[in-house]
Amino acid sequence: MSVIEVTGPVTNRLLTRRERVVLSNLSEDVTLEQIATKLFVTRNTVKSQVRSVYRKIGVSNRAEAVAWARQAGLGVG
Repeated sequence: MSVIEVTGPVTNRLLTRRERVVLSNLSEDVTLEQIATKLFVTRNTVKSQVRSVYRKIGVSNRAEAVAWARQAGLGVG
């Protein structure tokens, strides 16, 4: 699967603010449970948001999502 190059305002329209927050947390070596605790939501909420991000940006795993975010200039670690 290829990485889609998207930058600036297009990225902001593509993903919700919360999806961008979740995406930024995916770059860290943490579990979905840890992300959920940090964001004060359930693991299932984070899991749903991650699936939505993957679908919107056309990736199928965490590594591809982080690579996409870096290429899109989202400041992901």
